Amino acid sequence: MIRRSADRPVTVTVAAAVLAAQGLLVLTLGGYVAVETLIGEPTDTITSLAVAGFGLLAGAGLLWVAYGLWRVLRWSRGPAVVTQIFVLPVAVTLIQSGQYGYGVPLVAAAAVALVTVLAPTSTRALMGEDGRPGT
Repeated sequence: MIRRSADRPVTVTVAAAVLAAQGLLVLTLGGYVAVETLIGEPTDTITSLAVAGFGLLAGAGLLWVAYGLWRVLRWSRGPAVVTQIFVLPVAVTLIQSGQYGYGVPLVAAAAVALVTVLAPTSTRALMGEDGRPGT
């Protein structure tokens, strides 16, 4: 069921915004790798293109999930949660390697996305009144 923006809780709006920002960042980085691969001299062209393709697909996927949250579509909750669960170890690894400028904002974004998408108001909006699908 698609709901009007007036029916969208603030928590779902915030989660959609965080996922959209992550999607745009990943899409941009994938595009950057693709351009650098094509105009530069990569050590391994096939691997570079694969990384670029993965970045472009992952970014597009995050934007698709953000759109699903924005439209308050039930299917978008699961991918949003799983994505953030995968982001957390990456962010922690960045912090442990001393790259605080990347790791800390990534942890913060993942935490905000998880808290907002799993909030009771988000659960009611995305899953139904009692939190179970099909209601």
